Amino acid sequence: MHVRRLTGYVTAAVLMSLPLLSGEAAAADPPGDTAGSVAAARVLTYDASGTAEFRSAVDRGAAIWNESVEGAELRPASAGQRANIRILADDGWPRALTTSLGNGTVWIGRQAVNQGYNTVRISSHELGHILGLPDRKPGPCSSLMSGSSAGVPCTNPYPNAAEKAEVEDNFAGAADSPSAVVGSAPVLIKD
Repeated sequence: MHVRRLTGYVTAAVLMSLPLLSGEAAAADPPGDTAGSVAAARVLTYDASGTAEFRSAVDRGAAIWNESVEGAELRPASAGQRANIRILADDGWPRALTTSLGNGTVWIGRQAVNQGYNTVRISSHELGHILGLPDRKPGPCSSLMSGSSAGVPCTNPYPNAAEKAEVEDNFAGAADSPSAVVGSAPVLIKD
């Protein structure tokens, strides 16, 4: 009788754990989550330790993207962590070198800042390249990716609806992959 009961318990435990072992387990939505089917954001870390006086502008540019899209989330890298994005300050013109979607190097160039361009707009714009957006020049101030062609008076650091949608498309389903684009050639975008 004890053997039969023990066998029943073992069988029940095995049957209940099969979905976990086969990878078919599904987590319940957190309470209050109305989205239900929204995919998790792909987390991209950035190292802004080399941005000198532009650190707050870089952090604000990352926060703007986090407020604007759900498919990618930019977070500062932890100490000793290898970041997806390296951000540096230099005396040249701002630019981005993308190695793959969500990975690369950004330079916040003092040349544009010295000419009067807004540092938060520069940061948001260059991070836009890392998120897969091209320059759209010439363009209006309402287009973040119009970059310097919008002129010095333009301080808009926010992506427009089309730019947001393009980033969402770029990162659709990318949360589960370490790199959505593998084996692509680095692309230098000099603004």
